[in-house]
Amino acid sequence: MILNTGQRTNIPAFYAKWFHNRLKEGFVMVRNPYYPKLVTKFALDPKVVDVIGFCTKNPRPLFPYLEELKPFGQIWHISITGFEKDLEPNVPKIEEVIKDFQFLSKRLGAKAMNWRYTPIIVNEKYTVERHIKTFEMIASQLEGYTANVIFGFLDSYPKLSKIHPELKDCSDETKILLSKAFLEIAKRHKMNLRLCSKEKGLADYGIDVDGCMRIEDYERSIGARLDVKEKMEARKGYCACFLSNDIGAYNSCPHLCAYCYANGRKEEVLRNFKTHDDDSPLLLGHLKEDDQIHEAKQVSFLKRQITLF
Repeated sequence: MILNTGQRTNIPAFYAKWFHNRLKEGFVMVRNPYYPKLVTKFALDPKVVDVIGFCTKNPRPLFPYLEELKPFGQIWHISITGFEKDLEPNVPKIEEVIKDFQFLSKRLGAKAMNWRYTPIIVNEKYTVERHIKTFEMIASQLEGYTANVIFGFLDSYPKLSKIHPELKDCSDETKILLSKAFLEIAKRHKMNLRLCSKEKGLADYGIDVDGCMRIEDYERSIGARLDVKEKMEARKGYCACFLSNDIGAYNSCPHLCAYCYANGRKEEVLRNFKTHDDDSPLLLGHLKEDDQIHEAKQVSFLKRQITLF
């Protein structure tokens, strides 16, 4: 099976020690975000967990525990956008994250690494020209360290519009202009450019819109075939990616990025963060007497015949 750590929060950046403790104990518990009394227990055993996916803006806090991760396959999605503190108040400097990306790539291989430049927000400060210049600068430093770059535009969903009404989607013309520019830059630096947002019409301009988390990406990252029977999608007609079981929790990422879909208001995030205990099997808080715990059905997707890519 595949486990994900980054669809709801940022575990490498803020919960590395907790994750290390979960690896040592061999299991993790996850509270259902929609039915909080329901708790799922996942075994953290390489016999059944083929790949662990990480999505982060700061992988460095997890570096001391990489040895414990060696028995597991890994795939990393690292976001590097170049936004400043107004949009990403607690994200490390871009130069630091680039170095950390390079470090991980040298250790795990470029096939396990994906660079994310998303979401794109265009305004008076973050102009089209600035985005193109920043994208070119990052791509030049990540050439050879990854074969994939994922970009996407802001999704003005209701929660975001309520909390940050100043953040707006950009025009179709701007999206086409940036997509064309990014495609040329990606090709120049030997990267495949993929879309991670709803503008599927960009396929008319040569953009790959078929999803940024695909089974073949997981396979390539571990050098083996995976026999996945059922595909889980985030939102049909919107996201084409393969989604895996996530062990995080919403409203728990202290990066506090203004555009984040997984966080609500700052006060709620900080309040939740205070409930974290590195020794708890849950990311936030502790088990309660009336919790209903069930063990996840976990089977390996690995095919017997190993194929190196």
